[in-house]
This record gives sequence, structure tokens and C-alpha cells, in this order.
Amino acid sequence: MPQSIDWSRPWYESVRDAAGKLTADVHFRDAFSAQAAALGLRNHLGLPLSFVPQEALPDGTAYEAFIGATGGVPTRDNLHDFFNALVWLSFPLIKVRLNALQAAQIAQDGVGKSRGPARDAATIFDENAALLVVRDCDSGHRLTEALRDHRWHDAFVDRRASFGPDAQVWLFGHALMEKLVAPRKAITAHTRVVVAGDDFFAMGHHARRAWLDRKVAEDLADNGLSTADFTPMQALGVPGWWPDQDDAFYADATVFRPKRPVAVK
Repeated sequence: MPQSIDWSRPWYESVRDAAGKLTADVHFRDAFSAQAAALGLRNHLGLPLSFVPQEALPDGTAYEAFIGATGGVPTRDNLHDFFNALVWLSFPLIKVRLNALQAAQIAQDGVGKSRGPARDAATIFDENAALLVVRDCDSGHRLTEALRDHRWHDAFVDRRASFGPDAQVWLFGHALMEKLVAPRKAITAHTRVVVAGDDFFAMGHHARRAWLDRKVAEDLADNGLSTADFTPMQALGVPGWWPDQDDAFYADATVFRPKRPVAVK
């Protein structure tokens, strides 16, 4: 297991369980394959999921198409692919849905130089998404509005007490997790808001993650995905995720930027 990761950081809570099963005497790729087998994970064609060396990916074959056709996830010996495997084990239904979307688009349009809007949205989700679960109540809806309007002080300071009781942030994007190994104030997530009822917030950690995995995967299957689905959120702005989150911290307009006015044609 990479030694450079501080697993006590709150942003790793969503994948900490899978990481905690690793041991120093087994390569993480093999250990993750064993976890996937124990969980019975399969891709959208029903093929068993495993993590294979990058060399297993034939030249000229698209990464997403290979996963869809074989169930094997090409995995290099680096942090980026390490976190990708962790997310597969933690949110398998969402990952399967994203892979199915990508594979279908590749089958339809080919790889090409441009991914197209659907693949762009899936790639952004896969690499840099955070899931913000808000309670279906006035407090949760107002927090969502503040974030979408880039009213950062309102969202993170005035509504600080909403985080925990009425709002939870679950990181999903593996590139986002990799960047946060060396946290910087400007690291920003593409955030997807998920509205949940009271029952979600009464569940234990594992049940909440399973509910979220199922809910988001179903939403993607029913409604598809667009880049318009995301709103920016600075990871270190999440209350409790960084020390000294005072007014001056959030007043830094180079990071907590106001929303651009809509151009009038």
C-alpha cells in the first residue's frame, strides 16, 4: 500500500474500508482482485471484475472498451490507478454504469480525437467527482442553491452546521483523490448533488455508501449524464476538512471565485 497517503484525512472516508484490507506482502493489484472476487463484482456484461497489468491492454484498444469486453481493469503501479481500483471496490455500481456508457459511446462513434459530450461528462465524473448528499429539507436545498450560486460564505460559513446533519460529501473521482495526497486550497471537485430522505442520514456508514452507489447508478441509467450536472466545490472548503477555515480563508477570491455573470446577447 502506498505509504504517502494519510488515511486519516476526511476526504478518504469513502474508500478507506477497501484500503484497510491491504497488506504489505501482496501487491495492491492482486489484493484488489481478490476483494472484487469476494464481493462478486462484475461488469455490465456480467463478466467477473479483476485488476490486470497495463500490459494486458492490447495496442489500439480503448481502455473503457477493454473493461467492458473483458472485465479486466488495466492497472498501472501508480497512485492514479491505485485510487481508481479503490473506487471500483467502493462504488462498483456507479463505475459499471460509467464504463457501460463509455463503452457504448466508443462502439457507436469510435475512439477519435474528441470524446463527445456524453464521454466528456463520464470522464469528468470518473476522474474528479464528489457526491454531495443533501437532506430533502429546506436546509439542504438552501445549501445546494448557495453552492450553485457560488455564494461560498453562505454555503461554508453561514450554513456550516448543515454539514453532517443535513449534508455529507463523498469523494468519488480517483484523480481528485490522487491530487489530495498533497492537498492544496485550490483543488476543486465537480460536484453532483444527490437528494436523500431522512432514512439515509439514519443509516450506518456502509449502508449509506451502498445506498449512494445504487441511487446514483440508477439515476445515470435513467437520466444519462451531462457536464451541466456538476457544480464546483473546493474540497478544502468543506467544513472540517481543513484547519483555520475562518472568514479570511473563504474570502480568498483566487480560490473561492464569484460566479461569472451570464453574458447578454
